[in-house]
Amino acid sequence: MRSPVSGARRQSGRFEVPAPRLAQGISITVISGFGVITMLNVLDAVSNYVGLGICLCLVLSLYALQFMVTSAGARQWSARRRGTALVVQALLTFVPMVWIGVAWGSMAGPLGGSILLLLPARFAWPLYGTVTLTILGWSLSAHVPALEVGYFAISTALTGLVIYGLTRLTDLVREVHATRAEMARMAVTQERLRFARDLHDLLGYSLSTITLKTELIHRLVPVNPERAREEVASVLGVSRQALADVRLVASGYRDMSLEAEAASVAEVMAAADVRVEADVDCGRLHPLVDTVLATALREGVTNILRHSKVQSCAITAAVEGETVRLTLVNDGVVPQEKPRDGGGGSGSGLGNLCTRLTQIGGTLTAEATRDGRFRLVAEAPVRPVTVDAPDSGGKPSASVA
Repeated sequence: MRSPVSGARRQSGRFEVPAPRLAQGISITVISGFGVITMLNVLDAVSNYVGLGICLCLVLSLYALQFMVTSAGARQWSARRRGTALVVQALLTFVPMVWIGVAWGSMAGPLGGSILLLLPARFAWPLYGTVTLTILGWSLSAHVPALEVGYFAISTALTGLVIYGLTRLTDLVREVHATRAEMARMAVTQERLRFARDLHDLLGYSLSTITLKTELIHRLVPVNPERAREEVASVLGVSRQALADVRLVASGYRDMSLEAEAASVAEVMAAADVRVEADVDCGRLHPLVDTVLATALREGVTNILRHSKVQSCAITAAVEGETVRLTLVNDGVVPQEKPRDGGGGSGSGLGNLCTRLTQIGGTLTAEATRDGRFRLVAEAPVRPVTVDAPDSGGKPSASVA
């Protein structure tokens, strides 16, 4: 298996440099080019080797500072460090002009770019304009030709803008790639949550059913072997369905029917000696709404069987206007029972159902009533809508009975 190439990727038979490095490389090349231009301008003003050596050291020092200012971490510098960097760069820009003259004026462009990068906009732009005007005034006072006056002023302004624009563009490219990587990590996390949520919703019910039917078989074997064999066949059917559900979860696709789920629930409750009144008359529902409400019914029944001493249960579902309402009411509530599920981000329990319903524009209400019953109401629009799931909200109003 071929390992990925570090720092580049192969596309169309050639290597493509990642955008952040490409943008940074362009910035470094342009800033280095400005340094070379500065040295070419100085060659006309300084003829001895000692002077050229000093100028070279000054240019290298100033552009080393410039590279630091344009680095990604410079935007996080403290105010004191920013001020120090600008003062040092200003000294390296204007002090040599006393000796070399206006030929050193091209160094003011990088200073303007640094001001724009390190200072707030309300201070940066006036100071940037002041630097440009200073070079313009210095050129006029040196009695240089008018064309050179325009050249120094315009080159100063443009150099500052180019350095500022390239640096900000490089920062933007880094941010875009960091955001893309974060989105990829979020997508992986969401898929893991989906997988965990579906496994909980599907297998929790199936395993509870298998447990109940196995207990029933255990009681029937001594007294009614024929009925026990029938229940064994039923358990096998549930286990095969659980296996199929796992495969569907892995493939990311699972449709459920509210009516079929209600019929299955009635059978399971009857096996647990629970009286069930079911009235599900919703007609044909949108597949997404049908699946979410069937999941809500399955989770509600699973919680009833696990966390209550239920003897009777009523299930109703009907379409009211543009809303489908599913209501599940049971007795046998344990008053001291604390919430077992319900964290909106837990990926399980009632919190999981809140997330599912919220994502299609629905709501979930769960509460213990005064007559010792527990009521679960799931509402969903007939036409599902896409709504961002809450980060931490959407918890049900009461614990599972």
